Amino acid sequence: MTVSGRRSSTFTRLLRHGFTDPSAAERFLGLSDMASVRSDPVLLDALGAVADPDLALRALVRLVEAQPSAGRQSLLDTLITAKPLRDRLLGVLGASEALGDHLARHPRDWQTLVTYEAADLHPGVADFERGLADATDTVSLRVAYRRCLLSIAARDVCGTTDVAQTAAELADLATATLRAALAIARSSAPGDAAQCRLAVIAMGKCGGHELNYVSDVDVIFVGEPANDADESKAVQAATRLASHLMRICSETTVEGTIWPVDANLRPEGRNGPLVRTVSSHVAYYQRWAKTWEFQALLKARPVAGDPGLGEDYIEAVSPMVWQAAERENFVPDVQKMRRRVVDNIPAAQIERELKLGPGGLRDVEFAVQLLQLVHGRSDATLHSGTTLEALRALAAGGYVGRADAAQMDAAYRFLRAMEHRIQLYRLRRTHLVPEAESDLRRLGRSLGLRTDPVAELNKEWKRHAAVVRRLHEKLFYRPLLDAVAQLTPGETRLSPKAAGQRLEALGYADPAAALRHLEALSSGVTRKAAIQRTLLPVLLGWFADSADPDAGLLGFRKVSDALGKTPWYLRLLRDEGAAAENLARVLSAGRLAPDLLLRAPEAVALLGDPEGLRPRGREHLEQEILAAVGRADTPEGAVAAARGVRRRELFRTAAADLIGSYGTEESPAEADPGALVDRVGSAVTDLNAATIAGALRAAVREQWGDELPTRFAVIGMGRFGGHEQSYGSDADVLFVHEPREGVDEQEATRAANTVVTEMRRLLQLPTTDPPLLIDADLRPEGKSGPMVRTLASYEAYYRRWSLVWESQALLRAEPMAGDLELGRRFIDLIDPLRYPAEGLGEDAVREIRRLKARMESERLPRGADPTLHAKLGRGGLSDVEWTVQLLQMRHGWAEPGLRTTRTREALRAAHAAGLIDTEDAQILDEAWVLATRVRNGVMLVRGRPGDTFPSDGRELAAVGRYLGYGPGVTGREVHMGHSGDMLDDYRRMTRRARAVVEVLFYGA
Repeated sequence: MTVSGRRSSTFTRLLRHGFTDPSAAERFLGLSDMASVRSDPVLLDALGAVADPDLALRALVRLVEAQPSAGRQSLLDTLITAKPLRDRLLGVLGASEALGDHLARHPRDWQTLVTYEAADLHPGVADFERGLADATDTVSLRVAYRRCLLSIAARDVCGTTDVAQTAAELADLATATLRAALAIARSSAPGDAAQCRLAVIAMGKCGGHELNYVSDVDVIFVGEPANDADESKAVQAATRLASHLMRICSETTVEGTIWPVDANLRPEGRNGPLVRTVSSHVAYYQRWAKTWEFQALLKARPVAGDPGLGEDYIEAVSPMVWQAAERENFVPDVQKMRRRVVDNIPAAQIERELKLGPGGLRDVEFAVQLLQLVHGRSDATLHSGTTLEALRALAAGGYVGRADAAQMDAAYRFLRAMEHRIQLYRLRRTHLVPEAESDLRRLGRSLGLRTDPVAELNKEWKRHAAVVRRLHEKLFYRPLLDAVAQLTPGETRLSPKAAGQRLEALGYADPAAALRHLEALSSGVTRKAAIQRTLLPVLLGWFADSADPDAGLLGFRKVSDALGKTPWYLRLLRDEGAAAENLARVLSAGRLAPDLLLRAPEAVALLGDPEGLRPRGREHLEQEILAAVGRADTPEGAVAAARGVRRRELFRTAAADLIGSYGTEESPAEADPGALVDRVGSAVTDLNAATIAGALRAAVREQWGDELPTRFAVIGMGRFGGHEQSYGSDADVLFVHEPREGVDEQEATRAANTVVTEMRRLLQLPTTDPPLLIDADLRPEGKSGPMVRTLASYEAYYRRWSLVWESQALLRAEPMAGDLELGRRFIDLIDPLRYPAEGLGEDAVREIRRLKARMESERLPRGADPTLHAKLGRGGLSDVEWTVQLLQMRHGWAEPGLRTTRTREALRAAHAAGLIDTEDAQILDEAWVLATRVRNGVMLVRGRPGDTFPSDGRELAAVGRYLGYGPGVTGREVHMGHSGDMLDDYRRMTRRARAVVEVLFYGA
């Protein structure tokens, strides 16, 4: 019982000291080698203080067992009596399984942790070079490297050094290692060494003096002839030395590897020569280098080889680094790099990605580097390759707010500390936060979180990531507001010139105007100005992410001027997370939506309601419009109210389309462009139908009260009848009437014509609301025929005179307003014409093909590019629609699914009926959707309809953004990369569609 009691007591003590497997710990402590220390409270207390007591005890037992017999007690005695050693050794063993393995293989290396002198606290490159001095080959170099790494990790886990100092020591150790590796390479090839001067330039985190425990060491090699050697032979000799250096560090041996040496940041990347002369580097950077290459050079630092040559290289390339912000496409290039990084993260990992995910380390580094490149042109204090040093310099110079810089510094340090401890465990290169409970517990404890390590770790991690996400844009934009608001006297702030440079670099074409808008919005001490200063840093970032930041900021000022005194406006933007971003997207995406909004700014409220962007159905719209018409005193007032509803709903539809196309921080862009097209087409069609119904009611009520002397119906045709209208579409219609019982036909016809004339007048009255044009040219006899016919007249005409093109046009006919029963009877009348029994005859098919060929040759506007005209061009809307309509007329009599006015629905039905194969149906559908979206995009961007891509570069880029292509404009130049991709993709898709049309329509 006594033994059991003692064991129970030990078990409890182990639990209390943080062991998760006390039984295993008891067994380890019970080993004979541990007899002298098993009951020593000093050991248990020390183990309880480390990140993973179980891991530390297991590794300690292995280390003791690996000692020679005479050395075991010496190790244990020193461990108990020397606190510095105890803290260092057990701290390392509890944080790093890999270094525990190293000590088990090299049991004497624990003695490197015994010394505790002032010089030992912060070693430099020379100290590490002495530590590696005895290494003569790859194996001994790895052992010596791990021994040095052991001392760095010991200082790190004990808190002797902070995360920045640890990263600097790791970079210094890498420098010493590269020098040792180069010495080994030179000694093995003295002939090559004699022919050349070779300099190793550190890049990336090594160059920035902020290296991780396990990371690729990025380098660039520079070579020159030595002793009047031939340049070509000297470069070849330098290349052999450089290649050998890389192998020495990267190869896997019995002692593992050190780290890969990565030279892919060199000119031309992996396709370029490994070694170049200084002049060759300069020639490349002057002519061919991309923005990211200058951004990478921010951290360039000579670390090994010929120091004079290294300095020559830095002196030659540095001026180009600080001129990079003046290059075309500077900011879009930087933004594109960041997006590409995020886009390449697997979806399952993005929430665990410490480096590249949202709110991760790369966000801080990109923000700091971008600001350095923008302002470092005129301020040499910003020329630091180290992220935290550069951040301090940016704050000191007033380029970022001091409070924001302090928060970003703290967040970056915490995230880097997490990254260090994750990598230290197994000395593996990873930036993923582990998922296992035990790993999270060890990680949390290693960072000093002891009460509930896992919960505290997740809380702190998310908090710091949120800080980074929040401050990422504020770093750019908050100082701009401080520069114009000038609320804090004496604080260092951006000069007007620096503020203008920053706005220009971020994509604003007119920085002076932008600064005036910012001053008007944010100056003063009112509550309104204070809220604006909170909102604007984020809004400015969203504007800069668009094709026209200037228009976005101007629109925001106009809306704010109109609504600034209403109590709900700024509160909506501040408190409803989606409203501000939605407004920024809408204001900066083109002209149509802002124009609609500025005519009635209170529609901003729609952007904060989760249901606010959902289209309203025709029945609901018709009820609202008819109720408004009923309240009006005059026909003009009635239709003005109806057009006001139409304007609001057009804004709702356009805003939903833009936000769905762009996506937001909370919800990604709509993945199915066809769904966006269908929503717009249905919403605009329903809205126009309800508006026409309101105009009809107003026209009738003025002269006849509640009942017209004749039944009257409006039949939708073309895109109106097909539910495929765009923002600027006219309403193609037919008017049909039938005299009421006892009413003379001439009187009925006069009444119907009067109603039509009045409807068209009312809907086109000049007002601030967009007009709705009614086009009746598809009626029998076209413009020469009567505007309105009776049902009997239509029947007589179609029976005697109807042409095949009229039957084709009737495929889109659908009742839209007026007498529903009369509309239904009209449809019954035309069904045999549009879906003829037994299908079309060959003569009719030939006539349709002839008409289509004539239209292609005659109706395409002069000078238009037939490969880019969305309506009449190759593989465009006309090609797809005529092909589908021919299938409907040939097979609609036998296939009920083809009896629809909608193009995509008919195409699906044709595929289901086996009339078109899967691939061809998909090609036609994608081409039709793309061409429709191009037309929608042109209207949204330009504010007026168009069937071709805009010629203006900024407008073209805006259409590209709407279609899902990345940013393509800076304040100075248009970036044609994305726009060029868009035009190429359009041509490719429509070319494939035309090939299908040639077979299905023309029978090729």
